[in-house]
Amino acid sequence: MSIAEVVWFALAAAATYACVAAVLPWLRRRAIVDLPNERTNHKVPTPRGGGFAVFPVILALVVIGALSGVATAAGTPIAPPQLFIAAAILAALSAIDDLKSLPSGPRFLVQGLAIVLAISALTIDQPVLWSALPLWLDRLILAVGWLWFVNLYNFMDGIDGITGAETLTIALGAGTVWWLGGADVPFLVPVLAGSAAGFLGHNWHPARVFLGDVGSIPVGFLLGALLIGLAASGQLAAALILPAYYLIDSGLTILDRARKREKIWQAHSQHAYQRAVRRGWRHDSVVLMIAGLNAVLVVLAVLSLKWPIVSISLAYLAAAALFFALRTGHYEPSAPAVR
Repeated sequence: MSIAEVVWFALAAAATYACVAAVLPWLRRRAIVDLPNERTNHKVPTPRGGGFAVFPVILALVVIGALSGVATAAGTPIAPPQLFIAAAILAALSAIDDLKSLPSGPRFLVQGLAIVLAISALTIDQPVLWSALPLWLDRLILAVGWLWFVNLYNFMDGIDGITGAETLTIALGAGTVWWLGGADVPFLVPVLAGSAAGFLGHNWHPARVFLGDVGSIPVGFLLGALLIGLAASGQLAAALILPAYYLIDSGLTILDRARKREKIWQAHSQHAYQRAVRRGWRHDSVVLMIAGLNAVLVVLAVLSLKWPIVSISLAYLAAAALFFALRTGHYEPSAPAVR
């Protein structure tokens, strides 16, 4: 990253850390907490709703960057006003869901409408995924895939530190691919990565606060926008490689639950990383393993600039290997979990 990007990263990290610290007393007073139950992977009541601070910081920094002239179109082929209006709609919906649980039907409907708003603001008039696709089909696949990505990002936020680490590595990985590919690094990269780093200061194991839907939903949405931007710039392979572990864990877990005829849209605790924690892994040990894989994925995303098919194949083999290792109990640690 350039010096300016490092400065924005540090500013986002510091602002997020301070704002989450400021919102924590309010969360405790309002009793906005996750209580331990059969689906959770923590043993003490923990405030949720760190996203009440995280998303406003991201939005404020992007607005400041745009007004100061340093932010260039937020780094995606989606017009910034619609992109951030859609993100704000998702954050508001998710805030309501955190405060008062909403039915899944209306929640998915509003999410879909917000994503359609963002897709309609694409500033390119050719397919993003494959030039041979009809434009309407390309946009439909993008919308469905984006909706899925937003929700899997939320579903995967199940242990201390995992979403912060994933956001940090995907954002930095995307920025690295853009930079090495000779393109300007989008302004969203240091802002999202820095905000994730700041939140990790409170969410690293043992977590003092959880992100909540109000954080994981809009952050997943904005990361999805970055990945769409990466694909639109001709780096589809890299866009598929960077989130490989999340795609593998969520995808294979959904297939397994569907096989058992379970309601796949309902919250659960059956992801491979959750199973590893319940068998005794520490939260931070699991997250560090996923982060280590993500470092490999970043290297493969860079290599995909020259060898896309080989890089994708290796990425998903590596992600699947970690998934099955966590799921089946190989590599049991000696230190017990402490949450």
